[in-house]
Amino acid sequence: WQLVKELKEATGMTCAACSARVEKVAGEVPGITKAEVNLLAGKLTVYADNAGIGDAVIAAVIKNGYGASYSGQKKASEHPLKNQPLKEMKCRLILSVIFLVVLMYFTMGSMVGLPMPGWYMGTENALVGALLQFILVLPILYLNRSYFSKGTKALLNRAPNMDSLIAVGSGAALVYSVVNLFGLAYAAGHGQTEHLAHWHDSMYFESAAMILTLITLGKFLETRAKSRTGDAIAALMDLRPKQASVIRDGKERLIPIEEVVVGDVVVVRSGSAIPVDGTVLSGTAAVDQGALTGESVPVEKNPGDSVAAATVNTAGYLEIRTDKIGEDTTLSKIIRIVEEAGGSKAPVARIADKIAGIFVPAVMLIALVTFAVWMLLEGSLPHSLSMAISVLVISCPCALGLATPVAIMVGTGRGAGMGVLFKNADVLENLHKVDTVVLDKTGTLTEGNPAVTDIKPSGISEAELLMLFASLEQKSEHPFAKAILQRAKDMELLPVADFQVLPGQGVSGVIDGCRYFAGNRRLMESLSINVPDCGDLTDSGKTPLFFADSECYRGLIAAADTLKQDAAEGVHLLKNQHLQVVMLTGDNEKTARAIAGQAGIDNVISQVLPDGKAEAIRALQAQGHRVLMVGDGINDAPALAVADVGMAIGSGTDVAMDAADIVLMDKGLNRVSQAIALSRATIRNIKQNLFWAFFYNCLGIPVAAGVLYPVLGLQLSPMLGAAAMSMSSVFVVTNALRLRYFKSEKTKKKEKETVNMELVIRVDGMMCSHCKARVESVCKAVAGVTDAVVDLQARTVTVTGKADVAVLEKAISDAGYDVIK
Repeated sequence: WQLVKELKEATGMTCAACSARVEKVAGEVPGITKAEVNLLAGKLTVYADNAGIGDAVIAAVIKNGYGASYSGQKKASEHPLKNQPLKEMKCRLILSVIFLVVLMYFTMGSMVGLPMPGWYMGTENALVGALLQFILVLPILYLNRSYFSKGTKALLNRAPNMDSLIAVGSGAALVYSVVNLFGLAYAAGHGQTEHLAHWHDSMYFESAAMILTLITLGKFLETRAKSRTGDAIAALMDLRPKQASVIRDGKERLIPIEEVVVGDVVVVRSGSAIPVDGTVLSGTAAVDQGALTGESVPVEKNPGDSVAAATVNTAGYLEIRTDKIGEDTTLSKIIRIVEEAGGSKAPVARIADKIAGIFVPAVMLIALVTFAVWMLLEGSLPHSLSMAISVLVISCPCALGLATPVAIMVGTGRGAGMGVLFKNADVLENLHKVDTVVLDKTGTLTEGNPAVTDIKPSGISEAELLMLFASLEQKSEHPFAKAILQRAKDMELLPVADFQVLPGQGVSGVIDGCRYFAGNRRLMESLSINVPDCGDLTDSGKTPLFFADSECYRGLIAAADTLKQDAAEGVHLLKNQHLQVVMLTGDNEKTARAIAGQAGIDNVISQVLPDGKAEAIRALQAQGHRVLMVGDGINDAPALAVADVGMAIGSGTDVAMDAADIVLMDKGLNRVSQAIALSRATIRNIKQNLFWAFFYNCLGIPVAAGVLYPVLGLQLSPMLGAAAMSMSSVFVVTNALRLRYFKSEKTKKKEKETVNMELVIRVDGMMCSHCKARVESVCKAVAGVTDAVVDLQARTVTVTGKADVAVLEKAISDAGYDVIK
């Protein structure tokens, strides 16, 4: 489908019946292939092949009584969830309550012993009292007239909604009371004093007023709660820096962020937010990326490293070349993903959508049948009318319509705060069903960058072997060559002549007149050079590279793609969630088994070429498994697409946003289990909401209809029905908001391990005021720390608050200082 237009609802949609109607009329426009309403955001998205069909959709929506217009680009302050008319609704509610309290004083004050004026009491003043009630209810009717205007319009369009139920229910009580008012006036005018009490006791003005006021109270509480569901998106929007300091014509200038262009050099000092996505040209700093990735510890940034907009320079100075601005930045992409996910529908929501389309007409039919049955049984118009009104006002299509979208929006927003981006609600639901997690080895379980693990010389020193090996590998592009060069980065390397690449074997070259060879066992065998057995290295997942001159063996250097620090813990967490964990790799079986053993993985699929990974996923699915594939989002794209759920694991700026269903914003494997736990919590919340919505209506409507009246004499008044309806919606929204405080089991465990403390840490390497500021800054950036003070003479930092000691030590070490004690 091609996304054509987004229509922003201006007036009218209030419940699930409304959204079902808008989807129906939009879907019936010729050329529309799909229409989706996001009731929470008041947005309709239509899909079609003809891009010029938007005006026809708007016309169809307006014809059916709902306002519609094209939605524009939103600013942070204009987010739809933050623009709910709370002030107007609050004012309306306060005035309604004031008039209702006065009305209730006169209608029910005498029942509880309140003093009443003499001109109001007595049969002779019955008409005065009735007229006073009528006058007091008029302001409440006027303040809440929107229920009648919208409800009546929906009825005339043969698409009744929640407003229709309220309008018919309160309107019936009002009309019945007005008719009785005329009867009372007639009896008073004709001296029929014996009928005055009957007519006066048949007034329901307070019921009509109470229904409207309670519904408004419920809508106010619901709206206020719903506005908080968009806090995650609003918080992301608020992260956008408003200004940037750029160097132009050799001078530093402070300009609005909108004026920054690609290629500009941006200056970011300590404590400032980075305004653009870019590359560090000069300077060093500790950057807090927590807002985007969920990481708790600042990350060291040096020349050549990438940085993202909205991250914060906690300590240091950076000059950054601008690579991306505006809507192309990582932050903007995250906001877009979260908004789209929050507005999408999970498959479980289809049940509510189908019921919502017929719910209100069914309730009106039940109310009519209730009225007819009680008229036949008792012949009492007031009693029958009260029962029918109760049925109308207790029914709650709002709870049904809000059950899914509020949970999805809060859940996806919470995920964004944790560095987990769900592309849509379908993924959120599918993820909680997976039973098998397939982890790609390189870049997912391992760091993705090989490192030297062993240096074993023969006949020469270790330093000489490393220097000769690195000199020979200078012109090689092999990943292990880069690992060796990284290890020898502080050495002065020798020039190489007649450099040759020996395909499938290694490299060769002349250093100081002597030819040297570096490569695998096959190369050494071709040279008839004996090399030692390296079973101990290969069994532990290391790859030996041999070095020799033209005559004899000179030693070996072993390298390995090392396991991530949290890999074993991440696998353990997945197993605790009762998931089968599988490692997928192109390595030989022995190396693959060694890496898998270190990570705690029992199931290994090895020697799989990149194009064979998708087939491996299909094989698992053929066995009946629902598979989550976790990869780097680029090389694993076919496997990610084939899996039931694809998850790209990366880091801030280099993550492939479009390669998977879920994007993890940092490389920590713990995020995988956190994403699954959040998915399960969100779906559980949706099911709780749907159960409550169905249970409430299935229980409330029969009680309101009077099924318990013949047995227990229990009758539900219209006022209690209105209160119950309002509270039902509030309950659903409040329950969904609990997801804002979702914490993974790992986070809960860490919180239990943390203690209130004043901890003194001995730190080596602090020499000046810059060091003092740096260490204090990185300590304060650790979650739970309230203060950190460095004593340069004593070489200590005193940390107060509630934090994980291991995280503190890592933060200080990452900043370049040694923790002594």
